[in-house]
Amino acid sequence: MRRRGKPALWFAAALLAWPLQAAAEPLDTIRDVVERLHECWTPPRSQAKPVDITVIVSFNREGAILGRPRVTYETKGASDEDRLAYRIAAMEALQRCTPLPFSEGLGGAVAGRPFAIRFWTRKTPPKPAERRAWLTPKIL
Repeated sequence: MRRRGKPALWFAAALLAWPLQAAAEPLDTIRDVVERLHECWTPPRSQAKPVDITVIVSFNREGAILGRPRVTYETKGASDEDRLAYRIAAMEALQRCTPLPFSEGLGGAVAGRPFAIRFWTRKTPPKPAERRAWLTPKIL
């Protein structure tokens, strides 16, 4: 049996039945925000040596970038070309993801507060240096 009707109507009905993407779901926690930004991260492909970069960025309650993002850390010993390529990639990731779909509660809580977002190219995130001050014996 052949379906009759306009193909455009069938196509429109199929699109409406398509499940909504996860990107439309509101973000409820800071962890969700960081994970969403990492999903948008694509490191430069021309890079042979991995470079880690940290960007400080603030958002308004609607999830748009507030002010200018700042790069506060880059891997020591990286060349100027590598640094520029990774800075561009980090800013492109922010542009791709924003505005973020904050929930009402999260939007009010994080509006104007700085986020330190770490972007890295390794398969696992770098571990922070362990502080051993608590291991030193205390002499009374």
